[in-house]
Amino acid sequence: MPTYDLILTGGTVHTPGGPVKTDIGVRNGRIVEIGASGDAGRAIDCTGLDILPGVIDTQVHFREPGLEHKEDLATGSIAAVMGGVTGVFEMPNTKPNTDSADAIRDKLARAKGRMWCEHAFYVGATNHNARHLTELERMPGTAGVKIFMGASTGDLLVSEDAQLAEVLAHGHRRVAIHAEDEDRMNARVDHRIDGDASSHPVWRDDESALLATRRILRLAEEAGRRVHVLHVTTPAELELLGRHKHIATCEVTPQHLTLAGEEAYPRLGTWAQMNPPIRSGAHRDGLWHWLNQGVPDVIGSDHAPHTVEEKAKPYPASPSGMPGVQTLLPLLLDHAANGRLTLQRVIELTSAGAQRIFGIVGKGRICAGYDADFTIVDLKKKWTIEESWLKSRSGWSPFTGMALTGKPVGTIVRGNIAMWEDQLGDAPVGEPYRFDATAFPGHAD
Repeated sequence: MPTYDLILTGGTVHTPGGPVKTDIGVRNGRIVEIGASGDAGRAIDCTGLDILPGVIDTQVHFREPGLEHKEDLATGSIAAVMGGVTGVFEMPNTKPNTDSADAIRDKLARAKGRMWCEHAFYVGATNHNARHLTELERMPGTAGVKIFMGASTGDLLVSEDAQLAEVLAHGHRRVAIHAEDEDRMNARVDHRIDGDASSHPVWRDDESALLATRRILRLAEEAGRRVHVLHVTTPAELELLGRHKHIATCEVTPQHLTLAGEEAYPRLGTWAQMNPPIRSGAHRDGLWHWLNQGVPDVIGSDHAPHTVEEKAKPYPASPSGMPGVQTLLPLLLDHAANGRLTLQRVIELTSAGAQRIFGIVGKGRICAGYDADFTIVDLKKKWTIEESWLKSRSGWSPFTGMALTGKPVGTIVRGNIAMWEDQLGDAPVGEPYRFDATAFPGHAD
């Protein structure tokens, strides 16, 4: 009988101790030996390639249920694995919202047998479910609680301090935050200019983000509740968050690290529109400064697809958001090739950081006993993002035509080939993530 189900040979393996050229043996979906030798049911030659821990995108919107014309769990997860992503955290602003036990169970049922990558679903905090969040956040397959302080409507908008404090008072896991101040944005709505998407960051200005971040940090301190601030766009916020690491972690996106408003809005118009906005080149440079100071903990794509027809509407009728799960890793590999960050920092931001912050069981590291989730990359590959490569149902990207160095070659999920050399694997095998906080009922995080 073969010693292993799968063996990866000849690659540079990025272990917790650093890179080493060796072979990896996989059995029953787990890593059983680094430095493996022996027979295998399948062997893949990774000579000249780098084997990273599976990339985890901790912020995607896959739009199912209710908005499947933009994306669904199957198409979104195909885009993920085609871009080297082995797992995602999916957001609750679907129709209906993911704000109840039944809604979480419905998403898990929809994902079963259809999603190509591992997954977990956020439960959305509302003004009506706060007292149930302690139970909801502990359901299997749940990534935790998500709060929209702004940029949302209906029940998912939780904007007042008293409401926010009520949410933070119920539960133990880290709470994900969309930090924009609803009152300030409402007061500044006249700053939008019809037909001019470059007015988007004028309306949703730096202060709207900084105000909300200050407020949630104060409330988190008062509640003794850890928070995770999503898609940070201003250097001032990162400077502030750097002083509150005991209570807060944070995320930046590839879009905000790559695009600058002075160039993006004239070229892309509404296609560059997202919340919080793409800001100036000075903002982008400031994000890089704090990234290199180690403040951001993860990079998430905030994959938020809309159709071509929807994005073509004149501003401000156009919806905010852009696809990004498939381009997350390619953009970071290109930044690494250009000396903006190291490959080790890429790993920390895309796998090890997510495992550390959220306590994902068996993920985020290449070591014996962990799940065999690998992202295999060619660091020297020069290529151009073409529309034909994109697999999101939305069918577009703000980065189409961009020349890059470094490309995902393979995506392996628990020892199963989800993607190899731009070809999808045989079948979707994604399963719900397990978390330290929920793996053992009756034990608090």
